[in-house]
Amino acid sequence: MLESGNIMTVQLPLKPTCRPCSLLGLLALIIASKCHYTPEPDQQRTLPPGWVSLGRVDPEEELSLTFALRQQNLERLSELVQAVSDPGSPRYGKYLTIEDVAELVRPSPLTLHTVQKWLWAAGARNCNSVTTQDFLTCWLSVRQAELLLPGAEFHRYVGGPAKIHVVRSLRPYQLPQALAPHVDFVGGLHRFPPTSSLRQRPKPQVAGTVGLHFGVTPSVLRERYNLTARDVGSGTTNNSQACAQFLEQYFHDSDLAEFMRLFGGNFAHQASVARVIGKQGRGRAGIEASLDVQYLMSAGANISTWVYSSPGRHEAQEPFLQWLLLLSNESSLPHVHTVSYGDDEDSLSSAYIQRVNTELMKAATRGLTLLFASGDSGAGCWSVSGRHQFRPSFPASSPYVTTVGGTSFQNPFLVTNEVVDYISGGGFSNVFPRPSYQEEAVVQFLNSSPHLPPSSYFNASGRAYPDVAALSDGYWVVSNNVPIPWVSGTSASTPVFGGILSLINEHRILSGHPPLGFLNPRLYQQHGAGLFDVTRGCHESCLNEEVEGQGFCSGPGWDPVTGWGTPNFPALLKILLNP
Repeated sequence: MLESGNIMTVQLPLKPTCRPCSLLGLLALIIASKCHYTPEPDQQRTLPPGWVSLGRVDPEEELSLTFALRQQNLERLSELVQAVSDPGSPRYGKYLTIEDVAELVRPSPLTLHTVQKWLWAAGARNCNSVTTQDFLTCWLSVRQAELLLPGAEFHRYVGGPAKIHVVRSLRPYQLPQALAPHVDFVGGLHRFPPTSSLRQRPKPQVAGTVGLHFGVTPSVLRERYNLTARDVGSGTTNNSQACAQFLEQYFHDSDLAEFMRLFGGNFAHQASVARVIGKQGRGRAGIEASLDVQYLMSAGANISTWVYSSPGRHEAQEPFLQWLLLLSNESSLPHVHTVSYGDDEDSLSSAYIQRVNTELMKAATRGLTLLFASGDSGAGCWSVSGRHQFRPSFPASSPYVTTVGGTSFQNPFLVTNEVVDYISGGGFSNVFPRPSYQEEAVVQFLNSSPHLPPSSYFNASGRAYPDVAALSDGYWVVSNNVPIPWVSGTSASTPVFGGILSLINEHRILSGHPPLGFLNPRLYQQHGAGLFDVTRGCHESCLNEEVEGQGFCSGPGWDPVTGWGTPNFPALLKILLNP
């Protein structure tokens, strides 16, 4: 990226078909010019497995598109993230309001004027902005959209476990060259909803039947992580927490009630979700949504809980992008957000991935703790020019989120020490460089690990993840009024860790301290204090003659499988309660 004044411009590998366009006569030029560029040339546009086309969309049908407008002062935004998140900074905990963020990143008047004129000329009349003014969501007919975005061709597709419908274009779209300094990308065209990797594993077979439990429940988690019956929210603060659902996954209040009846008898808890943002479907509950809600509300017990539900207002929307828009449009938000969502880094365009990362920075300056699941494919695997490489996941690989890996009990029927859950996602980003806060920890791991994979498999200088971990194997979940055993995935470990951080926020608020905010700078300065170090086990990955089915292995201190380890609540509370 190059900085020009206060506007960040991305140098894309463009091949203009004409000489550079002048800004003179801008509006007429935008409408009539043949000078175009492709904002997302590297965006994967292949149809995901399990999806089929239902044909072209009627030209008069309406769809919504989201225009990401170029922001200002991104270098200053990055500095403020560090200042409010570093305990050694005099600005630590002095978070920005949404109005402060808007004042900082709001697009320039020229950008706002140019994009609005372009959309108006194209017939887009029904457009909505956000408080930060850096997104515009517009409703257009398919005919208007295809004229506005040359090259786009909208089809309806159906796929995924729930057989959901989306409208997408597998062909690249173009924008007038004059918009290059003003628009990052257009959402609602290419990216398909990811499928959940949550899985039910077969019940483990062990000799004898002397186990203390037959699957992970809230009482098992509370025993392992040293939470007593008194470790719940007080109900007297404005503390709150949230999880997000994107794949038309819905929870049912009746399932939550039954879950708490079965498993929540020994600690105070809330009986219902405080607020749902978006729409709840009337269909069957999803195991993913049921898991997230039930374990966020049992780990962060008796704390007000919100659920961001995929709005479902139109099948052309990208639900994760819609969630980011909601964060940019609300002045008061829960302090902790957990998200069990991820895509392969290489499947996303540079423009999209960098812009989402900026949105995560905005959240960090506001004091939000964002936790993302590290994924359930170990180090991942893909083939590049006939050679295998590990495959990082995003947003898990963002430097501005806290990423949660997964563990298993050493003995699946006993509350014992934890080992690596072989599915636990982790590794090194191919997009983001290693942030300074983790430099010491990652270098120590790279220099001391006796089981490093070949260097050609990963980018040793990239942002390394996860940061922490929790149990991810063998959960009980109630979905559609049926108790379901042995549900596994980092989709489970993430709300558990999030709920525990919400309990710590409760103590901080009652002590007059600000909430934790972006945790990583503090987490790495503490060198794993307050966490159980996980030192045994490796996660899965590529299988060939060089790497025999494993990616990285855990060891003392930080590692790219379980991070710094799993929570020991009283010790972690003692460490994080200090201002």
